[in-house]
Amino acid sequence: MIKHIVMWNVRGDSVEERAHGAAFVKSCFEGIASAIPGLLHLEVGIDTSRIDYACDVVLYTEFEDQAALDAYAEHPEHLRVKAELGDLRTARHQVDYAVPAPALAAVF
Repeated sequence: MIKHIVMWNVRGDSVEERAHGAAFVKSCFEGIASAIPGLLHLEVGIDTSRIDYACDVVLYTEFEDQAALDAYAEHPEHLRVKAELGDLRTARHQVDYAVPAPALAAVF
């Protein structure tokens, strides 16, 4: 399994504008979850800490494998969301990592 985590800061001159932008990001990604083959889990969180170094939004996803994540990157729905978000983001951070399959316990 591959975990794909992306965090953004969104554009806005006020807390309310950034909150609206974060809600838009959340809505966009949650709207495509069922359309992505190989996507096992999708969760979008909006920061509540409001500390100065926090990101505004986090996307947490789990994919079957690297091929599924690669296909997601080029999937038409993902590309549409990226276009809809346009220059809403002011910063983006990403981490992808493989999670080893759990060892099966021997059955006696």
